[in-house]
Amino acid sequence: MAEKIVIIGSGPAGHTAAIYAARANLNPVMFEGFMAGGVAAGGQLTTTTEVENFPGFPEGIDGTKLTQLFRDQSKNYGTKIFTQTVTKVDFSKRPFKIYCDDEMTEAEAVIIATGATAKRMNIKGEHDFWQRGISACAVCDGALPIFRNKELAVIGGGDSAVEEASHLTKFGSKVYLIHRRDKLRASQIMQKRAIENPKIEILWNSEVSEAKGGAGGLQTISINSTVDNSMRELAIGGLFYAIGHKPNTDIFQDWLKLDETGYIITKPGTTQTSIEGVYAAGDVQDKIYRQAITAAGSGCMAALEAERWLEGLE
Repeated sequence: MAEKIVIIGSGPAGHTAAIYAARANLNPVMFEGFMAGGVAAGGQLTTTTEVENFPGFPEGIDGTKLTQLFRDQSKNYGTKIFTQTVTKVDFSKRPFKIYCDDEMTEAEAVIIATGATAKRMNIKGEHDFWQRGISACAVCDGALPIFRNKELAVIGGGDSAVEEASHLTKFGSKVYLIHRRDKLRASQIMQKRAIENPKIEILWNSEVSEAKGGAGGLQTISINSTVDNSMRELAIGGLFYAIGHKPNTDIFQDWLKLDETGYIITKPGTTQTSIEGVYAAGDVQDKIYRQAITAAGSGCMAALEAERWLEGLE
């Protein structure tokens, strides 16, 4: 007997979809993943200590606690949650087949909410200071008190890096934009914005090799020159990676239309993928906003669209 709807993924998009589907008596099944993409069930929010921009929490909330609240609400409304990672799918015909190793589940509709994983540098000290001074989202974390009025640094050379550096100038006393080449990859208008901003200093031909600090968090980084391999120490209070994200779409690439960087392509204004009855919500199809609240909104859309589609079949 095929499930009416299966949700793959367990971040704000997946759980919002589950809550809406459960309240519509669709009896959703969720595969929340077990360290899928190297991240715990709940997605990128579980790597964030303080979330201050999700409505309903005026004092802010710990990212892991927020994802647990999502999970509790999903379960309370009847979602069946399995802590398993989907390893393969077959979307060739309905009911769709979803595999977790050797176990197979069939579904009339599928919502994909597997998210995207921020690329890391894996420098020495990164593990020690992740979310204690090192972050991969300036928009998410830049306004936190630990970064205010401090010198900060962004690694990257594209539009996202310049955008994040510009955003951080609202909070930090100075922002270093660290790029390993002598020319930015960002568009001309974005380059102009960075160069003309008095609070941004671009460190050309530079790579960060180590993060150092103490009990209070990150304090300094080691920077190597890509020209002469000389090294310098830079005292900063925050380091932000802006080197891109990898959408968690490997198991879908033989079935769904993806863009050049691997994000699932959805029909404009919807969460509908290239296969009827398969929907995508959250960061797995959003490379622009990548926020918990926009992911939750698209999860709502996916559940409503799936519900209406299933009604049409009946």
